[in-house]
Order: sequence, then structure tokens, then C-alpha cells
Amino acid sequence: MKIGVSSYSFIKYLSDGRMNLKDVIKKAREIGFDAIEFIGFEDENFSLEFAREIKDEAKNNNIEISAYVTGANLLKEGDELSEEIKTIKKHIDIAETLGTKLFRYDVAGQLPRFVSFEMALEKVVDSMREIADYAKEKGIMTMIENHGRAFQDAYRMEKVYNRVNHENFSLLVDIGNFACVDEDSVKSVSRLANLASHVHVKDFIIKPFEIGQKEDDCFVTRGGNRLYGTTPGDGDIKSVQCIEILKKAGYDGYIDIEYEGSQDCIVALEKALKYIKTVC
Repeated sequence: MKIGVSSYSFIKYLSDGRMNLKDVIKKAREIGFDAIEFIGFEDENFSLEFAREIKDEAKNNNIEISAYVTGANLLKEGDELSEEIKTIKKHIDIAETLGTKLFRYDVAGQLPRFVSFEMALEKVVDSMREIADYAKEKGIMTMIENHGRAFQDAYRMEKVYNRVNHENFSLLVDIGNFACVDEDSVKSVSRLANLASHVHVKDFIIKPFEIGQKEDDCFVTRGGNRLYGTTPGDGDIKSVQCIEILKKAGYDGYIDIEYEGSQDCIVALEKALKYIKTVC
């Protein structure tokens, strides 16, 4: 396995201008990561020209590009859905330019009121096959992640995998994200390990629901519990056990750390890399 890092881990530095994406590439390699994953380029950076610059920067710093991920909403209708699919295909073109073979997109964030998961799945499956067909021509595997509440549960991800049933569609398994829908990561990873083409590692301190609780610097789960991002190994997610499950299932791809805590990200990522290296 190779250990990478998501560029999202540097989001605070990127947001306040202390770093740009090229700085992040250099810092990721300096810390010791084998690879870096990029979240979707936006605005003036949403171009093949910028993707070529980033690819060259990664090559110059001797770091691989593990994956490219972006958001999306396939529950749109009519012309809005057509435009959404066109945008996703443009992101696939960027992934091709970057040279990565893995592309993750979101299906939807939350289910609309009075729309069940099964109803939503029927709406999106044809679009997902179209996206898979397009990416296949470019040699890029498409994936969805347990991300965005609507399609986040392990059984739902498995259901989507079965329903799409396409050779160019698989799963990105984020070990920590199952907590966002109050699932046990060990059980969920066990269910999906043999379907994973890519893996994220993150950790949370989990605090149970309380009446009158304050929603401070935390994620609130679908069931109302609170998650505080922390360095892998310091929280309640059994990352090491989950990685062992993946290894036993034959997974030998990238393990990308995605840090979402309040600590300085560089300090946290240095610590996280040392921890994950003990099992990879």
C-alpha cells in the first residue's frame, strides 16, 4: 500500500491564503507522503491548463496523484441534470489530464423530503452508468464514497454497487465517514472491503446526543451525535483494525489520510503518517 493525503486536509491553509495548491504538493512530499489526492478544482482553476500545471508540480516533487474527487447532485431534473453530467465529465477530463486512474463524485447530499433511498437510486442509476461509460474510455475508474448522508450507509453503498453493476464503477471506502450516519466502521468496512478501489482514513472523537447540546466545532451525525475531527489514532474510529480488514480482503491501493480536526494540519498529518505507517 502507498500512503497519501487529501488536499482537503490543508483546507484551512488554502482558505486563508497561507498556501496555494502547489505549496500543498511540496509540503505533502516534505512530510513524507507517497501520493496526494485533489478535491475538485473550482472557478479559475477549473481548467485543463491548471490541471497540467498541477501534474507537472507533482512530478517535479516526486509525488503521485492518487485520485481526483468532486461533488455533484444527480437528483436534479431535466436540463439541470444534463448540465450536471456535463460538469462531471469535465471533471473526468481533468482527472485524465492529472494522470490519475481514480475519480470519485458524489451522488447527492441529502434526500429530498418524501423521497426514499430506493426512489433516489432509481433516479440516478442511468446517469451513473453514463458517467462510468465516459470515464472507461479514458481508463479512469469511477467511484462513489460514503459521503453526503443520502448514500452513506454501508448497505446503501452496496445496494448502489449492485444496482449500477458496471465494470467501471466501484467504491471509495472512507473508514471514518460511517460515523456520520452512526454506523460502526469495523462492521461497515467488513461489508464493503472487497468492493473498494480507494480508501480514506480519518478519525473522530464521538460524543453522544444530549438534550440542549451546543453545536460547536463539530459534525452532527444523522442521528444527532457529535463528531470532533482528530488525528488518526487519537479518536474512536478503529482505523488500524479497518485497514487490516481491507488488507485481508486483498486491497493493495492507496490509503489517503483526510484530516478534519482543529489542530494545525501539518502537525497532525506528520503524526498521522507515522501512525498509519505502523500498519501499511
